Amino acid sequence: MLCYSPRDRVRRNGARALEPEPLAHRVIDLLSELQAEDIALLDIGKASSFADYFVLATAHSPLQFGAIVERLGHELKEAGVPPRHQEGRKESGWVLIDFGDVIVHV
Repeated sequence: MLCYSPRDRVRRNGARALEPEPLAHRVIDLLSELQAEDIALLDIGKASSFADYFVLATAHSPLQFGAIVERLGHELKEAGVPPRHQEGRKESGWVLIDFGDVIVHV
């Protein structure tokens, strides 16, 4: 029995979630606004069953790193795509944020 399909884009409140490609580009726009560097978008949809896109970016200071993580979580939550899970911390120098069809590594 299939309980969840990543292709199901309707939220519990009936609102439509962002499709994977526009979501990935929204992440890239936010990263650019926050002056992240080395931004890369990988289309992993054909090779992965858990996500369609993987976004990589570099922050050059703990302050910038914190701002990126906080803003991504806030902005995408407001857009109806809250983070499902987060690994890593400011202290570790990296973070992996799972937004469903888009995974972000800073």
